[in-house]
Amino acid sequence: MTDVFESVSEWLTVPDVAELLEVPMGRVRRLIEDHHLISVKRDGVQYVPREIIVDKEPLPSLQGTIVVLLDAGFTLDSAIEWLYSHNDVLSQTPMAAMVAGKKSEIRRLAQALAL
Repeated sequence: MTDVFESVSEWLTVPDVAELLEVPMGRVRRLIEDHHLISVKRDGVQYVPREIIVDKEPLPSLQGTIVVLLDAGFTLDSAIEWLYSHNDVLSQTPMAAMVAGKKSEIRRLAQALAL
């Protein structure tokens, strides 16, 4: 089975994210809980993809996109995997498209999955 997260170039721990955003670690955990950030747990450690932090802020389009995916019936884990899986329609991963500013296109695709 292929690791859908192999396209993530850099992973940050919660303390790393707190330092980058200049906020307490509790605030980072809250951003994760509220879907402003996403994380993947590996070997007991929570990791956040570096690419979802832009100009010392969480990627603005992420939270709404996660909500659309959850509303479409995804679990949080499957939504994160979908964001990092290659999509033939986009010719890239949905996350790469979202980082490139294609929020509307990603959300349309996500909504179509619910139908």
